[in-house]
Amino acid sequence: MVSSGLVLEGGGMRGLYTAGVLEFFMEKDIYFPYVIGVSAGACMGASYVSRQKGRNRTVNINYVNHPNYLSFSNFIRHKQLFGMDFIFDEIPNKLVPFNFDAFMKSDQKFLIGTTDCETGKPVYYNKDEDGSDILTILRASSSLPFLAPMIEFNGRKLLDGGIVDSIPIKKSQADGNARNVVVLTRNAGYRKKKGGMEWMVRRSFRAFPLLADAMFERYEQYNETLDYIEEQEKLGNVFVIRPTKKLEVDRIEKNPVKLENLYEQGIQDAKDSFNALSDWLQPHNVLN
Repeated sequence: MVSSGLVLEGGGMRGLYTAGVLEFFMEKDIYFPYVIGVSAGACMGASYVSRQKGRNRTVNINYVNHPNYLSFSNFIRHKQLFGMDFIFDEIPNKLVPFNFDAFMKSDQKFLIGTTDCETGKPVYYNKDEDGSDILTILRASSSLPFLAPMIEFNGRKLLDGGIVDSIPIKKSQADGNARNVVVLTRNAGYRKKKGGMEWMVRRSFRAFPLLADAMFERYEQYNETLDYIEEQEKLGNVFVIRPTKKLEVDRIEKNPVKLENLYEQGIQDAKDSFNALSDWLQPHNVLN
């Protein structure tokens, strides 16, 4: 049997697209044996692994206009645009409970990518070894430079996994998955541009020069990864699901109508891809 992975890109509120794709997968009882994601992709993936239909929508659309979820007052008061305590503590533990028991009992492998601020390299955590700290790790993977503080975990200082490995396809392949479904949150043809304000980044992260290097190399790494995915797609090793309509949602979108539309687009794109995906998967018996 050929092993298969599901690779989930991040993208802040663009992750509602991924939430829609995963919702369709759950409706069709499609569960990949290996799931890896970063940032928003990892957050959406966690509720997929815990088999909680509708949870991603509730958390990220119903609560988006709560003042503790996403607001500039958060940034002024706590130096974090997203209310990380609210998102990674109050919501999963009280308001929209995360099913920790189902998550831990799932036979799916689940990995979360983060960035080590000291080395500027990716660090991956997995459910089997670190599942009891899932909320802390998800928080670390979602902590954007300038918009959230570093997270200290097991002797490391961590930030957003998308800094150094935005689409962890090569990690999935290195873990033995010859074939991968990749869910992207950008339209076809998108490429990242080089960032500016290098002096400010260098100054802000002068204690972490390798992190600053990684932040400025990110656009190259990201674009090279997209090129690689396209090559793998042509070879039949990768099946890509990405937004087919022009994106109207950015990383910090708060309009619930736009978010709902993106969520529904994820469901529809996954539905439209279903027959082709089934044909791609079936000969290899890659699902649970």
